[in-house]
Amino acid sequence: MKKRDKVIYWIATIWLALGMTSAGVIQLIQLQEEVVIIEALGYPVYILPLLGALKLLGVVVLLVPKLPLLKEWAYAGFFFNMLGALYSHIMMSAEALELFGPTLLIILLILSWKFRPESKKIKMG
Repeated sequence: MKKRDKVIYWIATIWLALGMTSAGVIQLIQLQEEVVIIEALGYPVYILPLLGALKLLGVVVLLVPKLPLLKEWAYAGFFFNMLGALYSHIMMSAEALELFGPTLLIILLILSWKFRPESKKIKMG
């Protein structure tokens, strides 16, 4: 793996982990601002602790060594979660600023996945 690829991987992965950790904690503790947003999007508040816990578990899986299959699941889960968030905000005619967070996390996720080292990939064959 080239040094450039390793740097891109770690920068994207650390920022992705920080973003998902902060979002996960906010959802897990059901911060009032998050409750208002989730209700405005039409989702039940009881979904927040589940989303928060799954984000935190996904971050742990991404950062621990090995577990390539679980890492793929975490990447996929993060992708679908952020894509759903982006879609929900667009459908509710959200302001452009509200689209920034999910869009940035999708970009970081794609970079982290694309530049991940061989040791973090599923071995085929």
